[in-house]
Amino acid sequence: MLKLTVIGPWGGYPKANEASAGYLLEHDGYHLLVDCGSSVLSKMQNILPPEKLNGVILSHYHADHIADIGVLQHARLILGLLGREQETLPIYGHNEDLEEFSKLTFQSATKGIAFDPQKGLDLGPFKISFLRTNHPAICYAMRIEAEGKSIVYTGDTSFKEELIPFSMEADLLLCECNFYHNQDGKAAGHMTSTEAGYLAQKAKVKNLILTHLPHFGNIEQLINEASIEYDGPLSLAAYHKTVIL
Repeated sequence: MLKLTVIGPWGGYPKANEASAGYLLEHDGYHLLVDCGSSVLSKMQNILPPEKLNGVILSHYHADHIADIGVLQHARLILGLLGREQETLPIYGHNEDLEEFSKLTFQSATKGIAFDPQKGLDLGPFKISFLRTNHPAICYAMRIEAEGKSIVYTGDTSFKEELIPFSMEADLLLCECNFYHNQDGKAAGHMTSTEAGYLAQKAKVKNLILTHLPHFGNIEQLINEASIEYDGPLSLAAYHKTVIL
């Protein structure tokens, strides 16, 4: 059973009492946090205590995806001092920004480990492959597979054709959607609703969840716009939204 729980669906910064990018994946007792944005640690504790995390993996180093790494490190350090049994937490990220990568290691609490985007990564029960995205910061989409099930997380990106074969026939596409159909997100490195729908349709994915949501407009409109291109199951990411594959 591959389980996804949305911790934070917001792009840029979290809405009041919510969180920016963060997603919890669980399979065979292994707990993997994908991105760790603002307020993710606080919201995650309603679902899983920090000492139960087995690993963290980061798409890129913009603050809305890593803002809570520091507080997660302190949580693990303090919980260890309080006698909670835990090992050093591995945090996986690319090392193409050495300054940011160096911050992933903190005393005995966490250790930064560089993934090789060309080789992929076997992490607990998960097999992860990567695709460089179109974004101002170096960012990688991830295809995460376990026991024949697959989730593709786009990270932050404007639309690129290579995402179609990368996402092909995924059970779930967790796709960034920071702009509406009548806007152009290319310069900002983000996708529109119709581009997300187009990607999902061309890749023949079984389920589409729009995430990295904008703070303007009526976000329910994103559903209507994406459905112009995609005829499968479609929804918005929201805190505590859970999908079991």
